[in-house]
Amino acid sequence: MPVATQRHRLTLAIAATFAAGAFAAPAVQAQDATTLDRIEVVGSRVLGRTAEDTAAPVDIISAEEIRTTGAMEVGQILQMLEPSFNFSRTFVSDGTDILRPATLRALGPDQVLVLVNGKRRHQQALVNVQQTIGRGSAGTDINAIPVSAIERIEVLRDGAAAQYGSDAISGVINIILKKQTDHTEVSVEGLQYYAGDGEMLHGSVNTGFKLGADGFINLSAEARNRNETNRAGPDSLRVDPPRVTQRLGDADAKDYYLWFNSGLPVANGELYAFGGLSRREGDSSGFFRSAGDNRTVPDLYPDGFLPNILTTVDDGSIAVGYRAPLGDIWDWDISINHGRSKFGFEESNSVNVSWWYEPIDPTDPSAGIHGTSPTSADTGTLEYDQTTFNLDFRGSVGGFNDEPIYLGTGLEYRRENYAIRAGDPVSYTYGRTDDRGIDIVGQTGDTAQPGMQGFPGFSPREAVDEGRHNVAVYLDAETNLSERFLLGAAARWEDYSDFGSTVTGKLSARFDATDAFAIRGTVSSGFRAPGVQQLFYGQRSTNLNAAGVLTDTLTARQDSDVTRAFGIEPLQEETSTSGSLGLVFTPNDRFSLTVDVFRIDIDDRIIFSSNIQPEAVGNDGNPCAADNANCPIAAILDPIGVGQVLFFTNAIDTRTTGVDVVANHNTEFAGGSTLNLTALLHFNKTEVTARRSQSPILSPEALFDDTQVTLLEEGQPGEHHVLQAVWNKDAWQLTGRANYYGSVAGEGFTPGLKQTWGGKTLFDMSVRYAFSDALSLTVGGNNIFDEYPDKWDEVDGFPFPQLGFKYGWETLPFGMNGGSYYVRVDYRF
Repeated sequence: MPVATQRHRLTLAIAATFAAGAFAAPAVQAQDATTLDRIEVVGSRVLGRTAEDTAAPVDIISAEEIRTTGAMEVGQILQMLEPSFNFSRTFVSDGTDILRPATLRALGPDQVLVLVNGKRRHQQALVNVQQTIGRGSAGTDINAIPVSAIERIEVLRDGAAAQYGSDAISGVINIILKKQTDHTEVSVEGLQYYAGDGEMLHGSVNTGFKLGADGFINLSAEARNRNETNRAGPDSLRVDPPRVTQRLGDADAKDYYLWFNSGLPVANGELYAFGGLSRREGDSSGFFRSAGDNRTVPDLYPDGFLPNILTTVDDGSIAVGYRAPLGDIWDWDISINHGRSKFGFEESNSVNVSWWYEPIDPTDPSAGIHGTSPTSADTGTLEYDQTTFNLDFRGSVGGFNDEPIYLGTGLEYRRENYAIRAGDPVSYTYGRTDDRGIDIVGQTGDTAQPGMQGFPGFSPREAVDEGRHNVAVYLDAETNLSERFLLGAAARWEDYSDFGSTVTGKLSARFDATDAFAIRGTVSSGFRAPGVQQLFYGQRSTNLNAAGVLTDTLTARQDSDVTRAFGIEPLQEETSTSGSLGLVFTPNDRFSLTVDVFRIDIDDRIIFSSNIQPEAVGNDGNPCAADNANCPIAAILDPIGVGQVLFFTNAIDTRTTGVDVVANHNTEFAGGSTLNLTALLHFNKTEVTARRSQSPILSPEALFDDTQVTLLEEGQPGEHHVLQAVWNKDAWQLTGRANYYGSVAGEGFTPGLKQTWGGKTLFDMSVRYAFSDALSLTVGGNNIFDEYPDKWDEVDGFPFPQLGFKYGWETLPFGMNGGSYYVRVDYRF
């Protein structure tokens, strides 16, 4: 069956009445792309129910479609094929340069739940603290999963907290691993951008072996080397003559993966296990330090320097479980799933200015300065661990009009832990003793800055090793009240050790008016617990303040002395209500159309505050001092030696509305060729409906200012559409695709002046020729017409365009690399 037909039939819907353990329930698995339309919808409580019969929308992306993109990372693949998904390109954003934020339906990275084989995937250790999409969140590292291991990707576009618990407010991404055992697949791909940089070489091997008569193990190994891209313009403000001083584009990265998926019949059931390891090494840069800046040492860097941020991302997971029938009409599934994310930072091509200029004898200035400092250091490590235990049951009882009631129930226990490990002392200290009573001045005569430039290290003050646990119980029910009317309900109770319990629920329905036309809809409540990363994260760093000046910045841990001084209360959960209403129209086997509208209201949304800076002038009109009661912000910040502070708090309510349209048409020509046309349209709009502040010092507008409102409301495209055509004829396959990304806006670096980057359409094309059933060659290009974002306004955007930021910074959905071309060889034996 043609690829587009497979996708359409599986895109129609997924049941809205399933729960956390259901994805792991036994289901018929596809062995190749041609049978995908025959598999049961994973997660439905009804054995044998197909995707065409269910109540809420899902998109299912097959391995064949994944291959046609030419992309080598899961995030990029979803960006190209799933319009409700956004994978914003970031740069000069510390660790976010390597772990990019992945979002669904314009919400946050931590408001979409990721599953692998139906089991909850652990989140990343990194917190996005820079001015990027997902600011203040820690999502899931979706690129830690190798493409070669994936059979298909399911994207549930519906609120699902009542089924899966926290994080499923915007939807669910379920990644199904391969099970095949009858061949070995080897793939090699090379890519380069038109600009002549960003070369990538990617290789993968996937193979499988039978274990006994009915068991299996599938193995995937993958490696990728990606060179950096740089689209920075000349810096005309900080150097003379002007030259490029920044690295603006994709970071240099080396990625390695080893994954497995397995199952073994035991007694009357199956013992299963899956998981894997990945390691990624990133090389990016911070903000250029000019020669005359107080953060520079002329003896080391007479022309200024660009701090180099080296990151190492280690990710590992393993799930082990057993599932079996329980009588004739029930089955059960017990599993334990452990995952870990470790993010290490190292700074190079840098300096601790306070070490260099520290007096040898603070009491005797004539003794001179030390005049030494390491130029590289370990700046600390972030670690996140999650262990999840599930016990799930599925079956049926007698119902209405001889129709059974299909039930799912079970419990879940989850333990999460977060740790921050301090870096080398030189990475964070003020001088060698970290004594701020010592007067250390840099080259300009101002106080020398502590820590390594670029990414100052985590200190023992921020170090933490804390965790929490929670337990959940759920119940789902689904039945046909008549031949044409499907009704479902779900409820979930969850109790957290740190903030208490919550109950969520969901109702879903589908009415088939005719064999060709159906109406479907859902309504649900949801929640998201504050992440342990948000609960325990803290850091001192160097960021730009509102005047564009590099400033020592404190990210204060929630419920700390600093947040309590501001009157900020401990974090609580976010709560949500959401609903969807859709139409399904399938007049014949060649054409189909689905339209789904949705609305998601979130209350008490957890945000990362604006940069809170001390007052210059107090309420009495006089200049501020640390002991001035008319300057309460200065009174809090001056004693701890920082120029601005940020923290997490429940501060806003939001409303997101949108529409998803999926249309498909397939044609078989007399000569044997086929043409499959697909249109995927996504519209969304997010509004901040309320701002509030718990602080008697900070107004709601100061706590979450208009700059952050713009990032939340307009930072992600309000429109993302995909049009795709796939033509097949004998050994040839031709794929053409257009991605339209709507406009985005930001004012994070020009407060009060909003820059809008207009919508753009990117065209991709590939040609595949199969020399035999075993060997094929694909030649293609992505963004073949070399489209770039609009340039940053040189007047309103000052000074950033003059510093080399030609195309913007905080919010670029497709990046600014321009066009690329690639060659791929696939061999099967």
